[in-house]
Amino acid sequence: MELIKDKVFGGERPLYRSSDLRLESVVIAAGESGLKECRNIEADGCRFEGKYPFWCTKGFAVRNCLFTEGARAALWYSENLVMSDSTVEAPKMFREMDGLELTNVKLLNAAETLWHCKNIKLKDVVANGADYIFMHCENVEIDNLTLNGNYSFQYCKNVTIRNSVLNTKDAFWNTENVTVIDSTLNGEYLAWYSKRLTLINCQIVETQPLCYADNLKLRNCTMAADADLAFEYSDVDAQISGHVTSVKNPRSGHIVADSIGDAILDENIKLPANCVIEVRK
Repeated sequence: MELIKDKVFGGERPLYRSSDLRLESVVIAAGESGLKECRNIEADGCRFEGKYPFWCTKGFAVRNCLFTEGARAALWYSENLVMSDSTVEAPKMFREMDGLELTNVKLLNAAETLWHCKNIKLKDVVANGADYIFMHCENVEIDNLTLNGNYSFQYCKNVTIRNSVLNTKDAFWNTENVTVIDSTLNGEYLAWYSKRLTLINCQIVETQPLCYADNLKLRNCTMAADADLAFEYSDVDAQISGHVTSVKNPRSGHIVADSIGDAILDENIKLPANCVIEVRK
């Protein structure tokens, strides 16, 4: 593997179609497509300032690196990335990628990030300003994600999340096969129109969660006082610890809680309208 160390590259495509290359303390300065169409690349302690540095790249490892705001849309149409101990200040990262592993990474401006990606693993990641993160992603495994941004995980499939704090309204809309374990879900209108969503040991915060859901399961979850008007038109099997402020017109299933403030079943309920709602004895 060729080593390039302590160099600065700028302009248009300075390392275009490189392969078997290790970069140490290299700066990819203002310009475009610094490492486009590359193979088998390692970057350690590098700084990326120009646009689109890693497009159409296959097999690359990024460690201890910084992507400045100028390095927007840095990683698109690429395969098999391992990124660790790095900071990303730029938006619109990670699009149309297959094989993506992030460990101890800070995404400080994560708007429109991780779109149409598959086979993703995240561990110890912080994502701020993360509106519309994870749009249309598949096969996602997450452990210890702190997420601040709305409209997350829309249209995702096959997702498992553990030990995370998600501050995000309109999360998990139109998702399929999502499981969230030991996490806090803080945001209104949680998981509307989801299919096969399972929540285990989770705290649910803010209004009108889990409506229009199909095959929804909750196990040992808690609901904050503002998580009212829950489960409207949902097919739900919920075992809730503690108090539920209000439940409104669940379509079918079974809801059990330690106490329920208000069970609203009115003329607008949808068939089969046979959900059993009970207080645990």
